[in-house]
Amino acid sequence: MTTLDIARIRKDFPILEQKVYNKPLIYLDSAASSQKPVQVLRKEEQLHLEYYGNIHRGAHFLADRATIEFEAVRDQVVGFIHAGSREEIIFTKGTTESINLVAFSFGEAFIQAGDEIILTEMEHHANIVPWQMMAERKGANIVVLPFSDDGRLEIERLEGLINEKTKLIAVAHVSNTLGTINPVKQIIAKAHKFGVKVLVDGAQAVKHLPVDVQEMDADFYVFSSHKMYGPNGVGVLFGKKELLEQMPPYQGGGEMISEVTFQKTTFNELPYKFEAGTPHITGVVAFGEAIHYLQQLGVAEVAAYEHQLLEYATQKLLEIPGMIIYGAQPEKSGVITFNIDGIHSFDLGTMLDKMGIAVRTGRLCADPVMQHYGITGSVRVSFAVYNTIDEIDVFVAALKKLIVMLR
Repeated sequence: MTTLDIARIRKDFPILEQKVYNKPLIYLDSAASSQKPVQVLRKEEQLHLEYYGNIHRGAHFLADRATIEFEAVRDQVVGFIHAGSREEIIFTKGTTESINLVAFSFGEAFIQAGDEIILTEMEHHANIVPWQMMAERKGANIVVLPFSDDGRLEIERLEGLINEKTKLIAVAHVSNTLGTINPVKQIIAKAHKFGVKVLVDGAQAVKHLPVDVQEMDADFYVFSSHKMYGPNGVGVLFGKKELLEQMPPYQGGGEMISEVTFQKTTFNELPYKFEAGTPHITGVVAFGEAIHYLQQLGVAEVAAYEHQLLEYATQKLLEIPGMIIYGAQPEKSGVITFNIDGIHSFDLGTMLDKMGIAVRTGRLCADPVMQHYGITGSVRVSFAVYNTIDEIDVFVAALKKLIVMLR
């Protein structure tokens, strides 16, 4: 049993108290985006009401206070993921922009025609498409590391894929479809034996698992605020300082410059070299409140509770005839992706919505996973700290009722 007071925690999320189609809302789509506690919403409102100003360059009280709070969040992130220094923390719009930044800038600095990037078969589209774009621009090639039918990444094949042309491996820490927690430390160690760099997509991991980028020795680690109880439009790129210093800026404009003339522009120091333009100031400051909220609950405690929900829901779903669950690894995060034989996933999702239950349906931004299993779509439920065993019981009962109706 958990030591967390879930009833009290739920009161921090007033959106969960509403009804949808006259049914109590059950939100099972946190892998797409988590709900925000009132503490985070109030922090963003406070900045707007009391001390909003453009950061870094203002010579007045509002700008100074906003700058102090903004930069304090950078320091929070350093502690949260155990980075080596604040120069290694770049604020972006989200995981997708963080990956695009690395794909462009790392590509410009280190990738030549004929070089290779290894991706895994279970990646989110955001960790596939930017690398394809870079490969097309630079004349590089994409190599794929497959996974087994039970959702295990076949890392025993990795060293056979690495050669002198391999420059980088991009891998999800946690799969958004299979829930598999990949052994990223082991993957990084294998890659580094050959001088290959590794980017870890942590979008589905940071809310569920303690992360130590130095202990895992990641070269790049990326994640989003909105999946960990913070505002949308805010993301983080961690990159090793020695790599970031060699990479050219991703975008040009204010803040990333040191001096501009029509003959030449010199660039700012890290981390500002990669933060062109006015950032999402209020979002970043509120993101700091989300980190504080999660740390107060305890990341390990939250992970343990979500694992209880995962195990309970999996057991109940497997009792349903015709149930097919994709991904059955013992090391798994709070995601269940499934189909029911003979019933279209979109029909299930639509009907569950009418019963007040929010789930995700479709290809889940992971077409290669769908292709692996020979399916066109699926249903995904995902858990957060505000979900309960009772909600799972209501969901499973609704699912059984719908199966009878749809068949």
